[in-house]
Amino acid sequence: MDEDTRYEAVRSRDARFDGAFFFAVETTGIYCRPSCPAVTPKRRNVRFFPTAAAAQCSGFRACRRCRPDAVPGSADWDVRADVVGRAVRLIRDGVVDREGVAGLAARLGYSARQVQRQLTAELGAGPVALARAQRAHTARVLLQTTALPITEIAFAAGFASVRQFNDTIREIYALTPSALRSAAPAPRRPAPDATPATGIPLRLAHRGPYHAASVFDLLAAEAVPGVEEITGPPGARGYRRTLRLPYGTGVAAVAERTGTSGTATHPGGWLDAVLHLTDQRDLTTAVQRVRRLFDLDADPYAVDARLGTDPRLAPLIAARPGLRSPGAADPAELAVRALLTPAATADLVQRYGTTLDAPDGTLTHLFPEPAALAAARPGTLLGALTAALADGTLRLDPGADRDASQAALRALPGLDPAVVAAVRTRALGDPDVAPPGTDLPDTWRPWRSYAVRHLRVAGEPV
Repeated sequence: MDEDTRYEAVRSRDARFDGAFFFAVETTGIYCRPSCPAVTPKRRNVRFFPTAAAAQCSGFRACRRCRPDAVPGSADWDVRADVVGRAVRLIRDGVVDREGVAGLAARLGYSARQVQRQLTAELGAGPVALARAQRAHTARVLLQTTALPITEIAFAAGFASVRQFNDTIREIYALTPSALRSAAPAPRRPAPDATPATGIPLRLAHRGPYHAASVFDLLAAEAVPGVEEITGPPGARGYRRTLRLPYGTGVAAVAERTGTSGTATHPGGWLDAVLHLTDQRDLTTAVQRVRRLFDLDADPYAVDARLGTDPRLAPLIAARPGLRSPGAADPAELAVRALLTPAATADLVQRYGTTLDAPDGTLTHLFPEPAALAAARPGTLLGALTAALADGTLRLDPGADRDASQAALRALPGLDPAVVAAVRTRALGDPDVAPPGTDLPDTWRPWRSYAVRHLRVAGEPV
């Protein structure tokens, strides 16, 4: 898109481009999402940025009306397999907060200077600025939805000091942390007696239509007892699962959301979620893992526009707009589950899973760690797979090189190619995977994973 096209998107308040770019108004010092309902500024006063962090680096503060920091980021970073896409996924997962820029660069196999240069060239901001923008958003969520003390929020959001936290909040939101908490919309403001034990309520934003029923159907069919559960009737279901996180453990609960007339697809907005964390510093990581599981950063406009031109897929797209290709909350777990039957997976959890300190309803375990399974099943394909995961020979983290990971999977003797394809689709989040033995049209690229998902949900052969 050139700048004139972007300005037309702003003039028409086109929500399809929320997160794809941001615009700032030089006369007000504020940056917004394209769909901001405020009066459209004059073209000569507008500047465009690829990320919220880039706008912040240029001295603009976030609009209080449209909250541009809350929109899903560009779907390009999940589609792309290059170093920039991998870096963005790792930053979202909190790697810079935990390991610094040096740790990010090491995971990518580049120098810190190379990573800085490439991110700045494409995103208008380096890794520190991107992580800072994410910390600020996390802090705003905690300030406006929990009763956590402000000092605790500073460190939970990933800031190194309270002073750094205060300065960042003032710079990005033009408010003190206390004032930002007071500015929360009344329905989202925490009750005076709210405690961390009640969980952190979140609205997990997504762009465009979202076909929730098909996602919850899949999660219900795959649910592993003790680790996951589905509650409630269709149309009003809840999905809950345990999470192993960098600093502790968690339980995530996500509610199914239907359309206004009870349809399986709702037109846009968010999914309601609640996170219970043993360590609040895990909030950013937990949110991103749930987002990947529910494929909330996808661009359904691009997917449906591309696949909807195919005569075979067109009626499926029309029947289920916004169909998602679910990912994985724990990529290593997904790889193990792709290898086993549901009964064998449930048995592994009971034998080798870590028991929660206190059961949460029917949730009693964390999924077994790869090292534990490698030690328990030596000489088996499961043992070989989990040993490769444990020693780093096979990487499935958000910054993994998809081709290198696929090569490592194929190097495991006896591994079914269908398992490799499933892992690449869901654990690595590749939107363009064709199952082995199929000949999918090139016109379905780069969304073949979504095409396959449409066919399977409709009960048609791939």
